[in-house]
Amino acid sequence: MRVSVIQMNQGSDKAANLAQARRLIEGALAADRPDMVSLPETWTNLGGGRDSRFAAAETLPEPGATGGEAYEFLREIARANAIHVHGGSIIEKGAEKLFNTTLVFDPEGREVARYRKIHLFDITGPDGTGYRESALYGGGSDLVTFEAKGVTFGCTICYDMRFPEQYLALRRQGAEAILVPSNFTLMTGKDHWEVLLRARAIETQCWVIAAASWGSYEERGATRQVYGHSLVADPWGHVVARCSDGTGWVTARLDRAVTGKVRRDMPVLEHRRLA
Repeated sequence: MRVSVIQMNQGSDKAANLAQARRLIEGALAADRPDMVSLPETWTNLGGGRDSRFAAAETLPEPGATGGEAYEFLREIARANAIHVHGGSIIEKGAEKLFNTTLVFDPEGREVARYRKIHLFDITGPDGTGYRESALYGGGSDLVTFEAKGVTFGCTICYDMRFPEQYLALRRQGAEAILVPSNFTLMTGKDHWEVLLRARAIETQCWVIAAASWGSYEERGATRQVYGHSLVADPWGHVVARCSDGTGWVTARLDRAVTGKVRRDMPVLEHRRLA
């Protein structure tokens, strides 16, 4: 199975972000013919403040019903190209707060997964910049998996990667690959991004597929930067595909024989003694 991770430099203009996503996805489809494409975290909006986020938010429909602009964009890409589309995450409009929500569509354009980010990014970065995701967003509580071309995928988003218990729980639910769409900050990314992703791959013996945002964006008059370096790691922890700086994509082939061999030769799940 071939998966393309899309690396974007999105901002607060939703229409421009949709156009950028379409251009990059079409480029990946023409060049690499993937079976699945994966977008970054909140690819429809990054920056601009509270009003911008609420303006970009969409009320998600019941499966099968018509949704908002980003929802229908993802569904149309999946159906028109007969591929699975992992929509990174978009901003979901809730009753009281927003949610950071992943959507996945199958080749017929049917929604097959919906995941709300569990762990919210409330930290102070090494440069003193504060991030308070919980000020606008509510957290999810449910683990989500789905199947595509015989492979079971688990859903996570960005900051979730720092919580290995979530990844172990997905492995126990049958995950063979785990998706990690992200807006990883430059300051933390240069030290932690690859280390954490490779660790999660090694611990779970899963493929880890991380589409990331790259570059600068404006947030309430200040310029912030995200790290990029989208990558795919195999179940042994090798990085088998990686984006450089800039927008673009990278494609990797997920080989289930590799997964099977790693798990057979080192059966860590069976050896585990602590919960």
